[in-house]
Amino acid sequence: MSKGATTPSEGRGDALRQGAGPANTGPIAGGSDSDVAATGEPRMGRGRFALALGFCLVGIAILFALGTWQLERLYWKDALIAEIDSRIHAEPIDLAALKTRFAAGEPIDYTPVTVTGRFLNEHERYFLSTFEGQAGWNVYAPLRLENGDVVFVNRGFVPYDMRDPDRRRAGQPEEEVTVTGLARAAPTEKPGYFTPENEPAKDTFFWQDLPVMAEGVPLAEGARLVPFLVAAGPGRAEGGWPVGGTTVVSLPNNHLQYVVTWYGICLVLVVMTGMMIVRRYRGRA
Repeated sequence: MSKGATTPSEGRGDALRQGAGPANTGPIAGGSDSDVAATGEPRMGRGRFALALGFCLVGIAILFALGTWQLERLYWKDALIAEIDSRIHAEPIDLAALKTRFAAGEPIDYTPVTVTGRFLNEHERYFLSTFEGQAGWNVYAPLRLENGDVVFVNRGFVPYDMRDPDRRRAGQPEEEVTVTGLARAAPTEKPGYFTPENEPAKDTFFWQDLPVMAEGVPLAEGARLVPFLVAAGPGRAEGGWPVGGTTVVSLPNNHLQYVVTWYGICLVLVVMTGMMIVRRYRGRA
């Protein structure tokens, strides 16, 4: 064989090498050019895109609704706080006027009121409480009014070891007294599942169940139990106990941060949805 001759097999190899190129430069079987974005990345299929868009739109609607609801709650709470603040700083009214408001269905919580009568000290009720970091009891005593009706008055706080009335006799007046304080509506049911049950046999209470509190309290013929409570204002009784003014008027108002949270998440989802739509249709422009 001459030096410059080429064998058939070598010729075929050269031909293959010279014709070598991409294995497949056409469209992928079963696909189309529209399945690839301008960036060269696969584009989400129509079904998956529609599903994702639907979820995003539903999420935006829910988040916007939650933000709007919290905004309405914010306006309501602001108005309630302003109303209670105005009520607290009003001049005290007498019990008859307050009973008229209560009977008419008007709100009476935190309304300053003045009552006059005699404490039935032997019928005190004790509510577990704290005051200035000290644990103890709030002393509720029935006050018999001039007309014979009885209203329960939260006289204030005593430490654990001062619950026994014999240890604070100086603070249990027998004569007629006048008390100025804040009216409080009595709850109609236990505040929550985790609130302990009252123990009326021991005069120990965890929530103001007014009918149970009044059991055993003598009422004159025709006399009635006033259907709300009075929390005595600041001041110490004779002997130092009880200490009045333990009612704390504090209404939490966290609705603004909830508004910011829900609307903020909603805005983020709107931006993400917009980016998804732009990415989907960028290559079709």
